[in-house]
Amino acid sequence: MTIETEAHPSRWVTLPGVFQPRSDTWLLADAARREPLPTGARILELCAGPALAGLTAAREHDGQLTTVDVSRRAALCAALNGRLNGVRVRALRGDLFEPVTGERFDLIVANPPYVPGADPPRTGAARAWEAGQDGRVVIDRICAHASARLAPGGVLLVVHSEVCGLETTLSMLRDGGLSAGVATRQRGRLGPLLRSRRRTLEARGLLRPGQATEDVLVLRGQAPR
Repeated sequence: MTIETEAHPSRWVTLPGVFQPRSDTWLLADAARREPLPTGARILELCAGPALAGLTAAREHDGQLTTVDVSRRAALCAALNGRLNGVRVRALRGDLFEPVTGERFDLIVANPPYVPGADPPRTGAARAWEAGQDGRVVIDRICAHASARLAPGGVLLVVHSEVCGLETTLSMLRDGGLSAGVATRQRGRLGPLLRSRRRTLEARGLLRPGQATEDVLVLRGQAPR
């Protein structure tokens, strides 16, 4: 597949079973591209899928990209997309920060599962979106450990839906020693998964009665220099 803008990877593949890029992918990619990183920045993409946000940042800053995903196909896909775009990718399979224990990065980007519903399954495509009853199963783990994986002045960018508790996430990042805020946001129609779960989510207070749209945000946390 190809896209028109030079800012994003010009060619990519998405293997069967790997999360397909959506609008939140490009929202994250654009936020990553705008970060004022040093040339050769160490970049980590978690829950990477085809790794398009990490590749965008690596191309912009001539960076060194590491990707992590629980899916073997996603790791292969990230490596292939690196080759297609002239970026050397260290594509690792594993659970969030475990494969990079002891390492620190100038930029960490993540588009984790954030749809409230079932607990994340061990296998299958639903690992890319199911995030527990409140949508926070993976987000909480990223927030709890990100500061230990950031270099001085390093930045975390994470995709987040308004239905998952924005202030809770910002508080967790600050409790971890990061300055935290909203890098960018995009308002759009509720996706099909949220629409299909509307009654349950309204009963839990995660959606307002009759709510038809949601804010999808990229949250930013920065480590002290």
